[in-house]
Amino acid sequence: MDTRGRLVAGSHNRNEFILINADESGRINSVKELSGQICQICGDEVELTVDGELFVACNECAFPVCRPCYEYERREGNQACPQCKTRYKRIKGSPRVEGDEEEDDIDDLDNEFDYGNLNGLGSQEVAEAMLSARLTGHGYHSGASGIPPLSECETSALSSEMPLLTYGNEDFEISPDQHALIVPQFTSHGNRIRPVPFSDPSVPLQPRPMVPKKDLAVYGYGSVAWKDRMEDWKRRQNDKLQVVKHQGDNDGGTSGGNELDDYPELPMMDEGRQPLSRKLPIPSSKINPYRMIIILRLVILGLFFHYRLLHPVNDAYGLWLTSVICEIWFAVSWILDQFPKWYPIERETYLDRLSLRYEKEGMPSELASVDVFVSTVDPMKEPPLITANTVLSILAVDYPVDKVACYVSDDGAAMLTFEALSETSEFARKWVPFCKKFNIEPRAPEWYFSQKIDYLKNKVHPTIVRERRAMKREYEEFKVKINALVATAQKVPEDGWTMQDGTPWPGNNVRDHPGMIQVFLGHSGVCDVEGNELPRLIYVSREKRPGFEHHKKAGAMNALVRVSAIISNAPYLLNVDCDHYINNSKALREAMCFMMDPTLGKKVCYVQFPQRFDGIDRHDRYSNRNVVFFDINMKGLDGLQGPIYVGTGCVFRRQALYGYDAPAKKKPPSKTCNCWPKWCCLCFGSRKNKNGKTKKEKRKKPKHREASKQIHALENIEEGMNDNPVADSESNIEKSSYMLQMKLEKKFGQSPVFIASTLLENGGVPQNVSPSSLLKEAIQVISCGFEDKSEWGKEVGWIYGSVTEDILTGFKMHCHGWRSVYCIPKRPAFKGSAPINLSDRLNQVLRWALGSVEIFLSRHCPIWYGYGGGLNWLERFSYINSVVYPWTSVPLIVYCTLPAICLLTGKFIVPEA
Repeated sequence: MDTRGRLVAGSHNRNEFILINADESGRINSVKELSGQICQICGDEVELTVDGELFVACNECAFPVCRPCYEYERREGNQACPQCKTRYKRIKGSPRVEGDEEEDDIDDLDNEFDYGNLNGLGSQEVAEAMLSARLTGHGYHSGASGIPPLSECETSALSSEMPLLTYGNEDFEISPDQHALIVPQFTSHGNRIRPVPFSDPSVPLQPRPMVPKKDLAVYGYGSVAWKDRMEDWKRRQNDKLQVVKHQGDNDGGTSGGNELDDYPELPMMDEGRQPLSRKLPIPSSKINPYRMIIILRLVILGLFFHYRLLHPVNDAYGLWLTSVICEIWFAVSWILDQFPKWYPIERETYLDRLSLRYEKEGMPSELASVDVFVSTVDPMKEPPLITANTVLSILAVDYPVDKVACYVSDDGAAMLTFEALSETSEFARKWVPFCKKFNIEPRAPEWYFSQKIDYLKNKVHPTIVRERRAMKREYEEFKVKINALVATAQKVPEDGWTMQDGTPWPGNNVRDHPGMIQVFLGHSGVCDVEGNELPRLIYVSREKRPGFEHHKKAGAMNALVRVSAIISNAPYLLNVDCDHYINNSKALREAMCFMMDPTLGKKVCYVQFPQRFDGIDRHDRYSNRNVVFFDINMKGLDGLQGPIYVGTGCVFRRQALYGYDAPAKKKPPSKTCNCWPKWCCLCFGSRKNKNGKTKKEKRKKPKHREASKQIHALENIEEGMNDNPVADSESNIEKSSYMLQMKLEKKFGQSPVFIASTLLENGGVPQNVSPSSLLKEAIQVISCGFEDKSEWGKEVGWIYGSVTEDILTGFKMHCHGWRSVYCIPKRPAFKGSAPINLSDRLNQVLRWALGSVEIFLSRHCPIWYGYGGGLNWLERFSYINSVVYPWTSVPLIVYCTLPAICLLTGKFIVPEA
């Protein structure tokens, strides 16, 4: 067959020839002229084979790729051509990779046109021989010449610098009907295969037309812009891996060759494909001695109780029994506290990989949106200036501005909080661009201007000194305004507060007021002083009426969940207290490294950050740092199913708050055995009977009897509907949608807009809905009676029933099979204000203990709740320990009084010698 300089290739899986034609200006008269072609990946010249033919990697479109790039793409990449996305076939001499088809000793590609000695045969016999060879996968080989195979070391050395083909784009100018494929006439759909009619060699075959603007001789070349990326990739790889190439050894040849040959598994993978985080286990030199001490103590405890129980004191049996009960309680408490620390881990995040994956240059950011919740009640106990600093640190966070929305919950309906937030929104128009321009930390102005460090360190911008002085003066003026508002609010007028337009403030009666929502920032027309968009800032005060239970902070947080679902509906939520500002502007990105990980993030319900505090004295006399809890216990829980939720500094997955179960992991089929006798215990009850059902399946059968009846009834209904299938299908759809609507209303409340938002796993709101209608719906979802006859506080949102709603909420999520993550960045993500006197500290500890007692006495007690779900048994130990520790005070007091009783009575709790 005369190709007249055109490239001809064959396909293993199709009965066709592929002919890439050329026009008069681009036709190549000889294959050898292709030797000057350039690889479109690395820029090197495409070499010729030992037979003098051009190396062709792709048999479909002949996209010019050199052999090292072809080898690297097959071994480390997606094994496909970047032009036509067809999977690369194995060429003779190339090492096999996973997914290659089983081949004979001789490669098909070099021999599929080798039909042996066909001299003396007629055209009919030649055609039948050719087609038989094509269909059977091998020819009548009279001899084959191929490319000499490269060694694995040579292949690794040649291909170690090739990048992965992850950003290749197809050329969408070419429609499917203009593809350069020529289907030969012998591919028939009948049973008999027709021979190929031999045409006149002087008449070339006419392929279907392609895009006329393209040079058909080099069709597809340059459709992927590799040059700039290749240079940047080489520079980054040289900086990171510092590959040293050795050209040879002239001193005896002891270290010749490429250094990479000694490390064949060294990957140069695209960073955008790599995991966004990794686990860092505690070194065995640290954790193993701790485990040995635990085991040693268990042995000593066993010996101790063996002695105590076998040697009772008969003349002081009551005292002995009381002491033994107290000692057993202490031992159980110690076990509950120690075993959850058995597998401690640490974690490390990769923020650069997060940006590479979700923030590609020249494209909109693909990072997920985050709604931030700030809760406050009494502005006299929680100063408005502290709340304002928290809000300012949120608005200036290092995250796309269109992806952040800040909701401030004012559960006290105080006009002081409203006015302070209005002043904060005005100051944010100056503060946010200043923070992002000079990349300052922290981004709460009170703590930024008060820190005792060199603020010029690593700062090179020439105007920072002048602008910092001006900004500090602006902030001092802002503080004066806030202080004036606080001074004015000290004395409440007899007629209540009035707004600037003369209307009475709706929240004058704290226990009886309507719901209020005010959007300060984020709507059209409000930008910073440089004209840039600002994150949303929304004031929310839920409705309160006499006779309704409002559930304190948990109720306020659930109201924010519903309002945010109506207005912004971000898939992730950040919850902070009003006195916890963002100390690390990249805190949201740290959390997204876990939440947005494609493989590991789907089962993560929340990412908990440790609590760090300002203003703690050097000796930490009130133990505000909680080092044992935040730096030891939480790391141990992270190695199990995740840390508990501590009430602030936590990024949630919205779907987990809605009470949905975690994505189920497919379990492997259970093993069955019929090889042993019936009395054999080695089968452990998994032995199948004659009907192919195990005993376990038989026991489950009565439980599903009701469901089977419903299924048979549904089948009978469907059989009776066959007379009019169209009308019946429409009625069935309407009925099923109505039943689904009723079920969702029973769970989430009667708000169609909110119910629709719960079905969007990736968040978002409709684009064609007016803001006024959304605000009207948002007012409805924060009304007093919205949660009536719904599952809010029971299975959805923050769980009611305890003042420590944080522990209860995290426990419910873990029972649904979710796991949590503990993230400790090098720079603390959040910082708060710690109690500065003993009375405040004691009140805080008393509230925690009261909440634990409430959980212990409720139906959600981890001792008996949540079995059969997804809760890890060591994780359950931790939750049990968190709710029983207040009760330890009772046996502790009793045990401390025993020595005094023994001295007064002359009887002892141990037997006398």
